[in-house]
Amino acid sequence: MTDLLVRGGTLVTAAGSRVADLAVDGGRIAAIEPDLSGLAASAGETIDASGLLVLPGVVDVHTHTRVATDAEPDRFFQDSMAAAYGGTTTFLAFNNPGTGSSPAAERSLVAGLREWRTATDSDSAIDYGVSLVVSGRMEDPVAELPDVIDAGVATCKAFMIFDFRLDDRRLFEAMRTMGRRNGMLQVHCEDPVLLDAAVNDALERGNVSPHYHAATRPSYVEAVATARAAAFARLADVRTHVVHLSSAVALDEVRAARAAGVAISAEAVPAYLVLTEERYEDPDPVSCARFLISPPLRTPADRDALWAGLADGSIDLVATDHVPDRLAVEKAQAAQGVPFNEISNGAPGIETLLTLLYSEGVARGRLTLERMVDLIATTPARRFGLGTKGALEVGRDADLVLFDPAAHRTIRATDLHHTSDYTPYEGLEVTGAVRDVFLRGRAVIHDTAFVGHRGAGTFQERAIST
Repeated sequence: MTDLLVRGGTLVTAAGSRVADLAVDGGRIAAIEPDLSGLAASAGETIDASGLLVLPGVVDVHTHTRVATDAEPDRFFQDSMAAAYGGTTTFLAFNNPGTGSSPAAERSLVAGLREWRTATDSDSAIDYGVSLVVSGRMEDPVAELPDVIDAGVATCKAFMIFDFRLDDRRLFEAMRTMGRRNGMLQVHCEDPVLLDAAVNDALERGNVSPHYHAATRPSYVEAVATARAAAFARLADVRTHVVHLSSAVALDEVRAARAAGVAISAEAVPAYLVLTEERYEDPDPVSCARFLISPPLRTPADRDALWAGLADGSIDLVATDHVPDRLAVEKAQAAQGVPFNEISNGAPGIETLLTLLYSEGVARGRLTLERMVDLIATTPARRFGLGTKGALEVGRDADLVLFDPAAHRTIRATDLHHTSDYTPYEGLEVTGAVRDVFLRGRAVIHDTAFVGHRGAGTFQERAIST
């Protein structure tokens, strides 16, 4: 007996698209054929996907989703549900400060993993995993990296900035240790010397409003750090991943590193593909603080360069960098005159990834459908050790999205389901909408309504193949 039969949709993979039927059995894709009508009589459920795109579930490898607390017991679950509404069936979260980590977790990778696993157990509507943050506050994080890789956490992240930054020597050692154990270090690339000097100069001049955030983070601050991370990976002869690439000059450094044989990958984030630096001209400090992200929004020329990089393969994937900040809480300090460097960085986006990439990419002719699927499903799954995810292939998990390419809507915060109280894309008119989402063959979203349940998602132990 077939559990689920999806008929007549346009199945999209990174390699091509075709109208076909897809059968699911035991949570896995069991068959893909032009006509599986013979299975209809015995199928547990048959879905007519005529006129719809059938996509692999989105794999979002960059979120700062916060774990539940006594005061906010639903925040991890709610953001996982929001992800499902947007077509994401697997997400990875970081445990950096601000996401719910205890002081003990900020001192030890192993303690942090144990704590995060306990906090998120049976709490997600979709499949999930963690990329641990290697912090400069930790006692000896490099020594603990083999243990967390053995525990199924194949990727970790280090920051070059902020008060928990990893200094260059330990950054290099972390990168080398992870690479030699078939793991991969993700790096937030901004130069701390240049950045700190620019911020201090701005504050001394009394330039404290959110408007000055971007001015203290020019694109060369990102480019210099990207070049240094690439040089570390080159000497260590390991792979590394640059998160949230935002500028043309940083992209040039990635291209140069690849030309030199460095196994470096890079990701884009929708904010840098849709929004530009003019958002910092908003005179309302709280409204302006909606766009306090690091790196900051860039010029239209940078935005166009990123789209070109996505199309030509220079940028490998797109993820959200979702931070569920709220105007009424984390961003509210802007109204009190708190300097821009002390206001929480980040913006929500866990629910809008697929829609934005389809609408701004595919519908506008910047990307093919197949390239979009590669960027948000196939490559993230492969690069981050999710071997059963990311593609419509027999034997893979039946994580499916039925997407209506003809739908039109306007993004409004009131229509979204994440734990933030705003969206940086408010008022943006978009093409395309998610209709149904299946996690391992079971409906999570049906006809745009949530029909899943808390705890349906399972923790993904990951190993990156050599």
